[in-house]
Amino acid sequence: MMYTLKPKQIPLDDRFEVIVIGGGPAGCAAAVSAARAGARTLLIEATGSLGGMGTSGLVPFWCGFSNGGDLCSTGFGKQVMEQLQNQMPHVQPGTKGGPIAAEALKRVYDDLVVGSGAAILFQTVLSDVDVDDQGAIQTVIVSNKAGLSAYRAKTYVDCTGDADLVAWAGGEFELGDEYGEMQPATMCFTLTNVDMTAVSRIDSHRVIHPNDGRYPLIPDNHICYGIVGPSAVGFNAGHIYQVNGTDPANVSSALIQARRMVAQIQALLAEKFPDAYGQSYLAATSSLLGIREGRRIKGDYKLMPEDYYARRVFPDEIARNCYNFDSHETSTELKLLAEGKLAHHPEEKVYRPGESHGIPYRCLTPEKLKNVIVAGRSICAERRVMGSVRIMATVLALGEAAGLAAAMASVAEQPDFHQVDVPVLRAKLLENGAFIL
Repeated sequence: MMYTLKPKQIPLDDRFEVIVIGGGPAGCAAAVSAARAGARTLLIEATGSLGGMGTSGLVPFWCGFSNGGDLCSTGFGKQVMEQLQNQMPHVQPGTKGGPIAAEALKRVYDDLVVGSGAAILFQTVLSDVDVDDQGAIQTVIVSNKAGLSAYRAKTYVDCTGDADLVAWAGGEFELGDEYGEMQPATMCFTLTNVDMTAVSRIDSHRVIHPNDGRYPLIPDNHICYGIVGPSAVGFNAGHIYQVNGTDPANVSSALIQARRMVAQIQALLAEKFPDAYGQSYLAATSSLLGIREGRRIKGDYKLMPEDYYARRVFPDEIARNCYNFDSHETSTELKLLAEGKLAHHPEEKVYRPGESHGIPYRCLTPEKLKNVIVAGRSICAERRVMGSVRIMATVLALGEAAGLAAAMASVAEQPDFHQVDVPVLRAKLLENGAFIL
């Protein structure tokens, strides 16, 4: 059944040259980059804080800044990491990544975005988009406590994580594997009142599965952690399978299931390691479900595993990535592996310290749309490569490039990201401290 909306007039704001949708790492980087380049910039975020999975998602540590060599994500990403580390006394200065204190990181992003001159609109959800027959976005429609509003800019940056803006504007995308499945989701959480001396003596936390069936909601042995504060440990643990992050009803059920699973993980940790976690307190579960895979746009170039293996350098690269393949198997893949019908991919240990591959600008530009660019895990990439480039260090670099390109494109009478002068873009990124070859 369908419902036809009655025509109505809503407020229109056309003050901005660049509008960024989504205030995760990529969106923050894009907004700061565009504003620093002189563009009037608005950042629209659905929640009440910036930072995405590093803040509302409670991911307890950075990934991808280095694989043992020099930083491969510099520029704005390095600024964010270092400003956070300055507020974490237990983190050694110069650490290439390390744990994340979510509340401190929220303020870091606030200060950087506001300090750049960009405006922020919190608790505002992208709801629709108007696009002309030439593939140019005319306005975006958002909803918040003021009702529906329209915003118009010269250029738009889609940092929604699922390419919502591109998809709703008619851009083509891929979703899932050949079975229609995506990597499992995870709910991160924080335990406090933990005995840190006892934690330091634990050889491995990977004892949560199997568990004699007494904790049936824990499906596997996935568990990682970081020391996020005094007597506080942040966990990235457990999997929720068969989650489609673009299906609201599916995500709603997964959130309920995940919170129940977290309670069982805490109980099991307290049982297995009573000296460390026996008196622990579940201080927080993430308000965002950790979605590893969603829509991937069809762009002007598709990043492939071969590019990773070859440590490829691209003439139009705007970022580099040094993180390993990190594709968590779907439930079908696990079944096929157990039956011997699927081989394990050998990618995990491919890169030596200091090695990396480029990400071309063309991965960020949707094929049939003109004045929108994408940054984050929804760029054009084969899904296993996406499992490598989706991490925070890399998407910070992607966002910085996308925001600068948006500022450059916005000066044109009819902006078109496919016509951006990429050599000039690359030169400006290098001036700003980016790592590209």
